[in-house]
Amino acid sequence: MNSIRKQFNEEGYVLLRQFLDKSLVAEIYTDARKIFAQQIKRVTGRSVDIDDRDLFEAAMFEFFEKDFNAFVNTGKTVQHTFSLHRLGVDPQIGELLKEAGLSSPIIGARPAMQFNSRFLSKDGSKHWKLDAHQDWRTGQGSLDSAVIWFPMVDAGADLGALQVIPGSHKWGLKESSTSGYQGGITSDLGEDAFVQTTFETGDLLLFSAFLIHQSGNNITNNIRWSVQLRYNNLDEPTFIERGYPMAYIYKPETDLVTPDFPTLSQLETVFQ
Repeated sequence: MNSIRKQFNEEGYVLLRQFLDKSLVAEIYTDARKIFAQQIKRVTGRSVDIDDRDLFEAAMFEFFEKDFNAFVNTGKTVQHTFSLHRLGVDPQIGELLKEAGLSSPIIGARPAMQFNSRFLSKDGSKHWKLDAHQDWRTGQGSLDSAVIWFPMVDAGADLGALQVIPGSHKWGLKESSTSGYQGGITSDLGEDAFVQTTFETGDLLLFSAFLIHQSGNNITNNIRWSVQLRYNNLDEPTFIERGYPMAYIYKPETDLVTPDFPTLSQLETVFQ
């Protein structure tokens, strides 16, 4: 058994240093900030340099406060960049999953990008800092389903990098307050059970969807930009027997999100 699979099976996670090409991570990070910058200019009237981290993220916070609905929609839009999706199906990622034991990996959910900060929180909500949970509850795929998580910036304890409980993937599916992202494990785990992970750009965390983990506490004034990729194994017997269940439900809005749009003249302008 190779070392990656051995550690994945025993500890429930593997932290791989400098696994990702930094240029690929930078491209995803840049694409996302450019999309936000477009809306920041529309809402605040200011052009911001995406490479000036403090000023750009201050503008993100201002955008969040001035037009929450547009901020949410922009946050959804950055999940769909070509650069993010290309990485999710990169052959290097596929080979890593096979090394971990997923003999026939398949995407379990769309790639996700998070940008966590207490300044991007409404009414005291802690959705930016997830309590202890297991990702399998929201995916419900193969028993060996795996998650890949990495920050797009250097991230240690102060920026809220993930905290994990080694070996907890063997504890079974724990009771949770809800099945959604904001649901947390109801049993008392004790903070001393968690191990704090730290990352430099290019590092990657591969872990079992059953591994108990939680967000660290981002005490900085910056945003923890990160990516999460989820995968199932088509060869896993119980996944086959259950008919390849899909717990994620993607569906369109039933009504127009922008009433009375588009007009005929707007269409004529596009297609003239």
